[in-house]
Amino acid sequence: MRHTSDSQVQNEAPTRAKPDWLLRVCASLVAMLMVVHVAAPSSWSPALRNMAADTTEMMMIMWWGIALGMVSIGLLRRIPREFVTHIMGSGRGLKPVLRATCAGVLLDMCSHGILMVGAQLYERGASIGQVVAFLLASPWNSLSLTLILLAMLGPGLTVLFVLASMLIGICTGVLFDRLERAGRLPANPHRIEVDPDFEFWPRARRALGDVDFGWRWCIDVLAGGVKASRMVVRWLLFGVLLAVLVRAFVPLDWFAAWFGPTLLGLLATVAVTSVMEVCSEGSTPLAVDFVQRAGAPGNGFAFLMGGVATDYTEVMVLKDTTGSWRVALFLPLLALPQVLLVAWLINASLA
Repeated sequence: MRHTSDSQVQNEAPTRAKPDWLLRVCASLVAMLMVVHVAAPSSWSPALRNMAADTTEMMMIMWWGIALGMVSIGLLRRIPREFVTHIMGSGRGLKPVLRATCAGVLLDMCSHGILMVGAQLYERGASIGQVVAFLLASPWNSLSLTLILLAMLGPGLTVLFVLASMLIGICTGVLFDRLERAGRLPANPHRIEVDPDFEFWPRARRALGDVDFGWRWCIDVLAGGVKASRMVVRWLLFGVLLAVLVRAFVPLDWFAAWFGPTLLGLLATVAVTSVMEVCSEGSTPLAVDFVQRAGAPGNGFAFLMGGVATDYTEVMVLKDTTGSWRVALFLPLLALPQVLLVAWLINASLA
């Protein structure tokens, strides 16, 4: 009889990943609330039915951004890192950060999908400054939401908001790169340098010619995107539950009455947007209320941009992606003062 040592058994035993309890619990609670919205009788608690309705509304708004983010991640994972680095720009400084900012503005995706893409860009070799600029410029400057702002606020404020957010994204990205170069922030371990003789289009055509675009390829892309996006999805679902609780206890019609174009109103606006997890589609109409009802255009900008700069989901995704609390916490530390300054200047000039 052959005896097997304990060490051999341990080596042969498959390694099991630890269950993601945060994802499981949040997904279960969100699913239950959506079921309550559909099936709950009218005799149930109005508060519970309102929470269920809010959860369902938010998920119906968010689902396409999450799905598009998963597909984008699946596709991005198929692109060699040297191609991503070539497109985004190699090295650090203004030019690569400017490219990342423009990419964020042009990409039509909500804040929940953009987090997945930003995390994948980091893993593909983009600098932390580029990732931060991409995230700050993206969430509510997508083409569709820019059109919504254009229709609700007019061209003047819309252009001002877009340009101001791009400026904050560029400045913050450059600051992150300088801190990384100075050794204050950890460098991206996935970063690679591109050969100066790298021929992008010839190599891209050859790579596309080798791909078999069949059903198996599509399934692999989607499966890879779903697997890679779990880190982000768990925080998004947690954010949905937190937002539902905030909505249940903080009436939204307060905001226009109490958050005027004063320094105190501006600080209160930033405090609210920091704790509220509202998707880009949901935050845009509320930001318009700050402009039209409270007469505080700077507060509307601060509500949009401050939510991005202080969003705990974004902070946690940065922490999980980079493995550094310092990188994650430097996002609000560097971006929020700029948001407050720009919002105060807008109020002082236009309110």
